[in-house]
Amino acid sequence: MSEEEKLENAEAEVTEEVAEVDAEAEATEEEVVTQLPAKKQRSRKKKVETTQEAKPESEWKEQVVQIRRVTKVVKGGKKLSFRAIVVVGNQKGQVGVGCAKASEVIIAIQKAIADGRKNLINVPIFKTTIPHPITGRSGAGSVMLKPASQGTGIIAGGAVRSVLELAGIENILSKSLGSKSPLNAANATLEALKSLKPFNEVAKKRGLTMAELLN
Repeated sequence: MSEEEKLENAEAEVTEEVAEVDAEAEATEEEVVTQLPAKKQRSRKKKVETTQEAKPESEWKEQVVQIRRVTKVVKGGKKLSFRAIVVVGNQKGQVGVGCAKASEVIIAIQKAIADGRKNLINVPIFKTTIPHPITGRSGAGSVMLKPASQGTGIIAGGAVRSVLELAGIENILSKSLGSKSPLNAANATLEALKSLKPFNEVAKKRGLTMAELLN
């Protein structure tokens, strides 16, 4: 056998060995690739997908006007509690004021909201304002309300503004007189809105049509 033939045989053996090594490497890679996801799946905990249904938003809105700490003198000493004043409304002509006491702030607010929903009133709204001027009184406080033109906004502050906003009135003029207590101001505003009379009711009492009354 010549030297050239020996070299050719050696090269053939080397290429065969290299091919075998490559085949083994590919086989091991395939095994690793197929085994890795299975191991990861075993190690991972199955997550249960929970779809929470979106709760519809309530049309009622609440606004806390005041929270005060009050004390009551009892036989054993002083009993501390909290008083909350909350305005409840749907901005569509219904509004109410609630006042409640409790030993915790959150409970007092919840009780005040429940009290406000029990005392709802219907507000006659005429073109985003009130039909006519009115004055409401509660205790030593009084609130004067006047209709306003489009674009005026709510000219009010404090508890009066909260009541008017949640009632759905967009343009109005107001002035709070007398007592500066938020509870008196809110109740006086509520009394004024309660005393409003819509145009159709006045026209019916006078025996007129709406056009004749407005002209």
